[in-house]
Amino acid sequence: MIRIPFLLNRLLILVLLCAFFTAGAQQTRRATPILRSALIFPEQSQHVHGSSLVHLPNGDVLVAWFQGSGERTADDVRIMGARLKKGSQQWSEPFLMADTPHLPDCNPVLFLNHEKKLFLVWIAVQANQWEQSILRLRTSVQYDGTEAPVWNWQDDILLKPTDDFAAEVKTKLSQLPEHGTGWAGYAPEYDKQIAQAATDPVKRSIGWMTRIKPLLLGTTKIVLPLYSDGFNLSLMAISEDDGSSWKPGLPLVGRGPIQPALARKKDGTLVAFLRDSGDYPPRVQMSESTDEGYSWLPARKTDIPNTASVELLVLKNGHWAFVGNDLEDGRYRLGLFISKDEGKSWIWKTYLEDRNAEDGGFSYPSLTQSADGLLHVTYSFHPAKNQKSIKYVVVDPARIINE
Repeated sequence: MIRIPFLLNRLLILVLLCAFFTAGAQQTRRATPILRSALIFPEQSQHVHGSSLVHLPNGDVLVAWFQGSGERTADDVRIMGARLKKGSQQWSEPFLMADTPHLPDCNPVLFLNHEKKLFLVWIAVQANQWEQSILRLRTSVQYDGTEAPVWNWQDDILLKPTDDFAAEVKTKLSQLPEHGTGWAGYAPEYDKQIAQAATDPVKRSIGWMTRIKPLLLGTTKIVLPLYSDGFNLSLMAISEDDGSSWKPGLPLVGRGPIQPALARKKDGTLVAFLRDSGDYPPRVQMSESTDEGYSWLPARKTDIPNTASVELLVLKNGHWAFVGNDLEDGRYRLGLFISKDEGKSWIWKTYLEDRNAEDGGFSYPSLTQSADGLLHVTYSFHPAKNQKSIKYVVVDPARIINE
């Protein structure tokens, strides 16, 4: 029998131990950042879309979405919700959150104001046209039950953009670059038509729609992002009294910058990342405001591909998180990106969904961070035509960052 010398034997043991601990370290580094992934309710044939997520002071998680036999053309569409009680692993059965009789209700947004009053803002679609939508509002201070909150107040948010709206649209359109590839030879007429529509006080007063949560600034200011499918641009509804009254800011102008998601830089500048509904190629659009959301620079394209949705959040450690469809041809991939330089670069990423192009759509995310630092995401989960739900995912951002 061949005997291994003592020193060689010790060396072999050390090598094996190093290999073991190295493998363990690699396994730790490779641990999935997704801690939890579940459907809020079983897949169904009805259309479910546009979720919004909020953490309540008692530790519960509340989510809302719209549901029905279609979207704007289906009058049975209503706002539904579900609750995840603190410490529970099981979502409640869905319950009704809002329903405007004989009109589709879409695009709910849930948030708490500075005084922890719960807000639900959504749209009721008149005449089954997005351009005729009106903003609706419900508030509650009794939301610690087991099902839907007790709504203490309901109203509409009525905005009256002035002639400054039209002037801003005309000025900012003139500052945009020439139309990119993919636009027809008559594309400049698009700018003229938008500018002309902006002079109509009726058109600019209706059709503003919700999609993404607001920013809370100071002690009483709320900046609620809105967009218009009629104008194909965005605007902020601004409240100086914690949501009791609202006024419009100036429009955020570009070629198709819609559904803004907001973040605030350390220097106070507000940044909007926007879904691209403009010319080709589709890219996340971006704009900035130095007056807390009242006026905005013309939107410009970033280098992030985009076809369907964006969401943005400043994390407790100062990093930024972005969720969106970084694609040019669908919604079959939904990524979570993290930046350490306020959105200049996105060096860390993971995918919540990454499938083949024919394997469904995953979009319209809502992103929050809980007190323990974990990220909570809900999004539309549509793996097939008659298989639709809202998915809830919990992510540990520390497992994404490689530093």
